[in-house]
Amino acid sequence: MDTLEILDVVALVEDLDSEGLRRGEVGTVVEQWKDGVFEVEFSDNSGKSYAFVALRPEQVIKLHFRKDEAA
Repeated sequence: MDTLEILDVVALVEDLDSEGLRRGEVGTVVEQWKDGVFEVEFSDNSGKSYAFVALRPEQVIKLHFRKDEAA
């Protein structure tokens, strides 16, 4: 499993009904707490935040992006 760090982009692996979030929603790690919990910010396409949630690493998957190669 990848180690999470601040500013990593993650996706939920489970629904969070209490927060109104669904599996697959993408957020950004914005804080790491001492007990191994991460604060994740979820925002819309215009950058407006709509949720901040404290999550355990097993509740998310780290996303990886690859820069396109020049043709």
